[in-house]
Amino acid sequence: MKMKLLMTCLLGIASVAAFAQKGELKDAQSAYDNYATLRGQKVAAIQLQAKKSVADAKIAIDKASTNDKTGTLPQTYALKAAIYSSLAVDDTVATTSAPLFAAADDAVKKAKELDTKNEFKKLIDDANINLAQYKLTAGVKDYQNKRYDEAYKEFDYYRTVLPDDTNAIYYTALSAGNAADKDPKYYQYALENYKKLVTTKYTGAPKAYYDMTTIYLTQKDTTNALKIASEGIEKFPKYSELRKREIEIALVSGKQADVVTKIQTAITNDPKNKDLYYYLGLTYSQVADAANGRATKAKDDATKSKEKALANDNLAKAGDAYKKALEMDPDLDVFNAAQRLPANKQKEYDAELAKSDKMLEPAKPYLQKALDLKPTDLNALSNLRNYYRAKSDPAHAAENKAKANELKQKIDAINSGGGK
Repeated sequence: MKMKLLMTCLLGIASVAAFAQKGELKDAQSAYDNYATLRGQKVAAIQLQAKKSVADAKIAIDKASTNDKTGTLPQTYALKAAIYSSLAVDDTVATTSAPLFAAADDAVKKAKELDTKNEFKKLIDDANINLAQYKLTAGVKDYQNKRYDEAYKEFDYYRTVLPDDTNAIYYTALSAGNAADKDPKYYQYALENYKKLVTTKYTGAPKAYYDMTTIYLTQKDTTNALKIASEGIEKFPKYSELRKREIEIALVSGKQADVVTKIQTAITNDPKNKDLYYYLGLTYSQVADAANGRATKAKDDATKSKEKALANDNLAKAGDAYKKALEMDPDLDVFNAAQRLPANKQKEYDAELAKSDKMLEPAKPYLQKALDLKPTDLNALSNLRNYYRAKSDPAHAAENKAKANELKQKIDAINSGGGK
């Protein structure tokens, strides 16, 4: 009887211990649920209660985590991930929030592995959202402080946790693109994410295509730049900025003849866009220049006549396109109009010249980009030189003149064979 009584007592003690162990897990769940209900409230007293609840939840889950009976349960890992990630997000001090984040990150990985029946999916999802938010906040801070490589890592984690979040993909691409200024390997990371982005329903997809062309142009890869621009235009034919970019790339790539069809298609989609007519005129002009160049080098009269005829035909088409552009906006010709004014019309001259400068300035980045892509291209050199010659900025007159002269020397060197 005594032995039977002893065994009964031992079993009773074991049951109490097991209940106590399970009790810690239950307490942690209850405290976390209370916190989840109260968090986000703006009333100070409620905020304090939420803070106390999550602190109580941490104490309970720490005990459950170190217990042999409950430490390896999927619920324990899922709950720890939710509690620790909540604490990490709420903690604004990096030195104390980082260990909380690391513990939550480890716990959520283990919870996903063990929760084969998805019984604790809600807790795991809560933890993931917290972890993503933590990395998003860190990434924004790094980005604002121009630590683009670190921002990329933070946003990439955010993207991995929430792969369908288009903002996560965009932020990752954007930070990688900026990080590439110091480390070119990030260009590839940026492109990979932009390419993912344009397969989603992201509303900024047209701009994403445009950004990809910028990356390729920075790498002096005009082939892929043109390819991605064309792909974007197929999907978004009315996005004028991308259409213009496609034309600009084709021009600096020496594919003037091919781009005529593209510009005419662009005009069909946007018939009131004066810039497209200007680009069409510029394209025809460059086709004519190329034909004249071939005519000069031709060794037989038949070829020379054929090329001259081609040049004249394209010059006539260029004139028609420029005329159409000027009909839409007479200010496009303000520089030449200013030059024709008599000396006693100084006020009118100054006013027209000011308008000319205003029209010229937006062209500068494109002229410079054309030269950057093809440093020995005569058209690119001449166009940029003409920009500096046309500028009437008195404060920078000497500087503009010097730049124009420098470009003239490069042009002369190429023409004489010294630039080859």
